[in-house]
Amino acid sequence: MDLKSLYTDLLLQESNNKANRRDLNDPTFKELGHNPSCGDEITLQVEMDGNIIKDASYTGEGCAISRASASMMVDLIKGKDIREAKELTEKFIGMIKKEVDVDDDLIDSLGDAVVLENVSNMPARVKCAVLAWHTLSNIIDSNFENKK
Repeated sequence: MDLKSLYTDLLLQESNNKANRRDLNDPTFKELGHNPSCGDEITLQVEMDGNIIKDASYTGEGCAISRASASMMVDLIKGKDIREAKELTEKFIGMIKKEVDVDDDLIDSLGDAVVLENVSNMPARVKCAVLAWHTLSNIIDSNFENKK
């Protein structure tokens, strides 16, 4: 299997991951994320236990890149504290914007989400890949950053 096939398979698998695409019973935070340039719209739901993300999910409509990125992000942030989640959003967005190099540390941090690195070469799809991550960042900034 070549790298492109692996990328495509992982993207399709994650974009159809129903485990992360659902409503939470009792979310602490819900935030709408919208990409007007393509119509992608998600609602990110996060359930907190203190500063730890106990559970997360998303609902809404979007392209395969948007859904896969949201699903990968949900998998990554569960069990993380808010500071770690914020660092992950900064690393992912930095990777997509080509502001950070993809090295072993980044791969260890972002896991499967590094397959989306090549989206940075498709300017029209960048907003799709970062939609969920910006939405999470908005939740963190609005609810935690000012309370340090």
